[in-house]
Amino acid sequence: MIPDRLITLGTAMPSLSEFCHHQLEAIRKEGLLRKLRLFPRAQEVLSTASVRDPIAFSSNDYLGLANHPVVKEAAIKAIRDYGAGSGASRLLSGTLPPHQALESALARFKGTEAALAFVSGYQSAVGTLTTLLSGQDTVISDRLNHACLIDGMRLSGAQVRVFEHNDLDHLEMLLKQAAEERARRCDSSGVILVVTESVFSMDGDLAPLTEMVDLKHQYGAWLMVDEAHATGMFGKHRRGRVDQLQLGAQVEIQMGTLGKALGASGGFICGSAALKELLINRARTFIFSTSPCPGAAAAAAASLQILTSNQGAERTKRLWQRVRELSEGLRLSPAAVSPIIPLIVGSPEAALRSASQLEAEGMLVPAIRYPTVPRDQARLRLTLSSEHTSEQVDQLVRAINSLNP
Repeated sequence: MIPDRLITLGTAMPSLSEFCHHQLEAIRKEGLLRKLRLFPRAQEVLSTASVRDPIAFSSNDYLGLANHPVVKEAAIKAIRDYGAGSGASRLLSGTLPPHQALESALARFKGTEAALAFVSGYQSAVGTLTTLLSGQDTVISDRLNHACLIDGMRLSGAQVRVFEHNDLDHLEMLLKQAAEERARRCDSSGVILVVTESVFSMDGDLAPLTEMVDLKHQYGAWLMVDEAHATGMFGKHRRGRVDQLQLGAQVEIQMGTLGKALGASGGFICGSAALKELLINRARTFIFSTSPCPGAAAAAAASLQILTSNQGAERTKRLWQRVRELSEGLRLSPAAVSPIIPLIVGSPEAALRSASQLEAEGMLVPAIRYPTVPRDQARLRLTLSSEHTSEQVDQLVRAINSLNP
């Protein structure tokens, strides 16, 4: 029964709508309000630019596989054969042949004993970190790690320690502290896990993985590497930087995404068979999620076949040629080392203004602001695809060089 009159203590509580409007106004005043933007075409690079339909330098579809006919046909066939959705979690009736085929292909590709597919990269990170870590453990994280890794570490309950970006001396100091604390405990309980990206998503720079492997061995830690922005682009076999540096046997946990260079959707963890089995039994984001739709799994497996073929090698070669052209055109020093090229402008207002000017010239480049990056490091985030042409890169260079401050 609803009472005729509600009695409240102190000031009246705002309605939910009032609360939301107040919060949104605070965000707007900081220049950080975001709006969803409809992108009304497939993930592909246009051959001509117009204000209505600009050339996109904003996608993580680095190899142009999201719109590849073979990849799309694989998804369509899987939908015809298995339906639009999986219908259940993996541990009920949601494990279908496309899921097993994808995981087998991922393990072969990464050169690991096993692989486990998740609905998203975010769920891969959170599920893995909360499975492996608890209150007596220590996790040591690069300051610029992605939010999915940060959230997983916080939710795990482990002690989180953060080292300055790519600072090996700081990392070693924290590793030494954690190892000494572990040694002082009578039962030597607790694990130490180092977490890093291999290619950082907002800065496009590279982690010093070889040195990090040396340090984790020295102090008895494990290493988790997120290869989201490296898979498909680095190394002879395009497996990522872990493989490029021949560190596969020394990295306990390799994480990746199916939604960037592979052009599909979802995430994955590669490692030992025991790791996979533990995640199946303990990772809440795996156990309590409906399994990935069969079309996405089949699309990712088809992308892996293309990636490991001569066609994949050619696409990667074209991508790196575009990276060199843009780097040279903008006279970057040091030169770009990945398809992610940030142009830091400082304030959110300046980033939004620059993005608007570029769009007027037919270039779609996103303005990245806090909390994605630090408050004083708002930027334009340029991303390149193998499907961009030299002419389009040249057009982008001219547009950037003509920006008004």
